Amino acid sequence: MNWSGLTVGYALSGSHCTLAEIMPQIARFVDAGANVIPIVSNTIMTTDTRFGTSQEWQTQLKAITGNEIISTIVQAEPLGPSKQIDVLLIAPCTGNTTSRLANALTDSAVLMAAKAQMRNGRPVVLAISTNDGLGLNAANIAKLLVAKHIYFVPFGQDNPVQKPNSLVARMDLALETCEAALQGKQLQPLLIERFNY
Repeated sequence: MNWSGLTVGYALSGSHCTLAEIMPQIARFVDAGANVIPIVSNTIMTTDTRFGTSQEWQTQLKAITGNEIISTIVQAEPLGPSKQIDVLLIAPCTGNTTSRLANALTDSAVLMAAKAQMRNGRPVVLAISTNDGLGLNAANIAKLLVAKHIYFVPFGQDNPVQKPNSLVARMDLALETCEAALQGKQLQPLLIERFNY
């Protein structure tokens, strides 16, 4: 697929343990010719963890995409009227973000971007990373699986022995899932084996 002339909203929520895994995926979109707009949750902007500092992640995002980061609801709101984004990818999409999206809550730049995309009838792609995907969040994932214009990066249990409720997407399939979503299709198979242990 030719990504030249297409704009990807690449939204990140606070699954810090997967950030290193998704940075090369952002670069894949850029290398394919897409204009990538980084959109982040407050957690990404303010939290330092053992996986890296907030400033390090912000610096990487700006360097890879060449664009400024959208980090507030006010900054994200114009994405709707402008119809600027062709496909929005939320990767990683935490259980918290999944829950809020499934229940129509808009309290971050990431969720405002998703709301804007759905308002325009354009694809929203979720790459889940949640410790309770087969727990309380299973109901929210189920709601989103049948929602119009929402697609999932194929996902599976990352550690069924020690974390039986945990689900994580195959981040390396993000670009392929977005290509399918732009054609109105869900990349298959949706449920995959993803064992990390």
